[in-house]
Amino acid sequence: MNFYFNPTLNVGYNVKNHSKRNQNRDSQYYQDYVSPYLPNNFTYGISAVAGYNFLPNFAVGTGLKYSYIDPNFHLMYWLVQPKFIFNPGDEAFFIDVTYGKQINNSVISNSEFWSLKLGLQVAYSKRLSQEGGLVFETLQASRSNTLFIGLSYGITVFSNKNYTVEGIE
Repeated sequence: MNFYFNPTLNVGYNVKNHSKRNQNRDSQYYQDYVSPYLPNNFTYGISAVAGYNFLPNFAVGTGLKYSYIDPNFHLMYWLVQPKFIFNPGDEAFFIDVTYGKQINNSVISNSEFWSLKLGLQVAYSKRLSQEGGLVFETLQASRSNTLFIGLSYGITVFSNKNYTVEGIE
């Protein structure tokens, strides 16, 4: 398979906000240190990863991700993404484990995130596939920790994919 390029869109829901919003809202500590750093319930993101497929079942990529969480939370990350591929072929199941480190300044700085994506990659042609998946993403910052559960959709362009529906060429 060699090299690949994978742009992806995702949307997620912040399941941790429910517990934080139920804290003592009337306290001064909550007003000063918790409330201003709580992100919205939803996140939207776009990423672009380029990588190399070492083995039929394993690839490693790197790239950039932009996440919009709140009008004050515009986060840009540098990513490292190992990809584990099960049943390689025209309908491959995959697991992405992604680590990201924030590279811009926002309301929060120096944040990082971990993401786990479970998905299916379906081939359109010899060098083009689409993928969809379920994403679990945690953002860790000095004053805000979140857990987003969401959906992802992307395409993958391969430089050299040596199989089709009919088999290996």
